[in-house]
Amino acid sequence: MNSTPAAISIIIVTYNAANTLQACLDSIYKQTYPQLKIIIIDGNSTDGTVDIIKANAANIHFWMSEPDKGVYDAMNKGVTHLAGDWVYFIGADDEMLPEFSNFALELTDENAIYYANVFAEGSKRLGELTRYQIAKCGPYHQAMIYPRSVFDKHRYNTRYKISADFALTLDLCGDSNYHFVYKDYTICNFNHTGLSGTIIDEPFQKEKASLIYKNFGLKTWFRYRVHKFKHRDNPRA
Repeated sequence: MNSTPAAISIIIVTYNAANTLQACLDSIYKQTYPQLKIIIIDGNSTDGTVDIIKANAANIHFWMSEPDKGVYDAMNKGVTHLAGDWVYFIGADDEMLPEFSNFALELTDENAIYYANVFAEGSKRLGELTRYQIAKCGPYHQAMIYPRSVFDKHRYNTRYKISADFALTLDLCGDSNYHFVYKDYTICNFNHTGLSGTIIDEPFQKEKASLIYKNFGLKTWFRYRVHKFKHRDNPRA
């Protein structure tokens, strides 16, 4: 029996992140889980980010810096350089919390998308979600650890500039090879002031109902449409 913990690829996408990247990396270095493989995909930063990456190169499994077409294009590049059986994405302005290592020890089911909690806007979010709640709002991207096999089949849809991770969650709910497993840990300090917290992804919002219908079926779709009607003045609902 192999007692070596499974390796987890930690993908960080950066662009002019010199003010926050070192703190993010330091939070990873503090983890007690021994098999974390850092992958950094930089979008040709001009502010000193690349100097920080080079200074940390001994602790980085792979990095590259070149122009990209947005954060999800960079994430799609990142998953072509994976090391190990599991994949986690963290923002350069986020920080791992100590419970990440406890969470990592529970990754035993290769057909599970595991999710936990993040600390955001002053509180722990979001707890265990029903299937309908996953369809409506989904776990935070920084709360999820994926089996590597997900990215043998799936990629982020780069038409969605802010919500491609949510679209992937919806597609995975419709993929019979996977199921979602919640563990009650708080694994990341999430910076909610980034793009995802300030901009509405209009193409995704227009197509969200159809994605729910495709991956969840008529009953969940109808329930969501009623919810949208009740909250029609809120474009994020």
